[in-house]
Amino acid sequence: MPPLLILTYVGFVSLGLPDAVLGVAWPSLRASFALPQSALGALLVGTGVGYFSSSVAAGKLVDRLGVGKLLTLSSGLITVALLGYAMTPAWPLLILCGLITGLGSGAIDAGLNAYAASNFSARHMNWLHACYCLGAAMGPLIATAALATTGSWRSGYAIIGAIMLTLTTAFALVKGSFRARAAAGGAQETPVVPIVAALRQRRVWLQIAVFFLYTGLEVMLGQWSFTLNTEARGVATETAGVWAGAYWGAIGVGRVVLGVAVDRVGADRLLRMATLTALLGTVLFAVGPAWPGAAGLMLAGLGLAPIYPTLMSRTPARLGPYTAHAIGFQASAAMVGGALLPSLGGVLASRVGLPSIGTLAVVTAAGLWLLHEVLVRSTAPQGTSDGA
Repeated sequence: MPPLLILTYVGFVSLGLPDAVLGVAWPSLRASFALPQSALGALLVGTGVGYFSSSVAAGKLVDRLGVGKLLTLSSGLITVALLGYAMTPAWPLLILCGLITGLGSGAIDAGLNAYAASNFSARHMNWLHACYCLGAAMGPLIATAALATTGSWRSGYAIIGAIMLTLTTAFALVKGSFRARAAAGGAQETPVVPIVAALRQRRVWLQIAVFFLYTGLEVMLGQWSFTLNTEARGVATETAGVWAGAYWGAIGVGRVVLGVAVDRVGADRLLRMATLTALLGTVLFAVGPAWPGAAGLMLAGLGLAPIYPTLMSRTPARLGPYTAHAIGFQASAAMVGGALLPSLGGVLASRVGLPSIGTLAVVTAAGLWLLHEVLVRSTAPQGTSDGA
């Protein structure tokens, strides 16, 4: 396996590692600062603003800094933010840490996805995002173990911050490999089109909407499953933490397995089956008690697994010269959805009750399935080639 591809895999692990920790930390964090459930929205929106800002600018940042340096600097920002979570005494400072986390994550996500979509196959895209899920699955497990051992949500952030510091150091040592590979002709130039021209394309907007709903659903289930299980369904803290980690693990395993199948099944056919599976799993999670709900959560994770990477992989073939802009838009829309829809879940939980989050998740999953059907019908069926 080429060293650059290995480094890209590690980059996706580092991107996922801190993302799902908040779901485990939130009940204790909320109690520490005497916050309502709806306060989660402020933190998610702060993170989303940072992510949106850096992901929109990721194309220019990659051109100016190179992928290796961008990965190093962004990982450094995430490290600072995580250690800030562990030490900050005030809620407004936590929101600032969320903003910094978003700045680092958005640059990594959009930059790596743009590079990978143009240089690697749908199979590798699924495997790269499986590495994201490996990091996202490890995060809740580390946070749960730290919470059970120390009784403090801060210790989990401190441990993951230390891991990110190690990864940042490793990226700094090898960042020149990205630039050397690019100089050897690893990347292909694509025509430059005005951003306004990209925004006039109906398919661009359809993909933006699909990414918005997809990430909103993914984060909503990952963020709120722990709280819903512990506070509304009476599940033990350790068990709910394992289920939260297993949800991200199911997404990761699904990406590994379905990454092999995508070339045989075809990208669009796989995506249609995946969105329907995600809808069925979300319904089971929403209506079921503890154990059936956990089964639905895992089924939803398996359904969600190939959607993000396979849609990213389809973008160059579907949108051609608009791809560079579209991937930035898609990554930004994904973060906005991942901030706004779970935040809406928090508002509903405060006003109606925690079970209302399940209803919102079902509505989101249904919208995801419907909009993807519209997107598929607007483009010619097309398989994916093994470009890596």
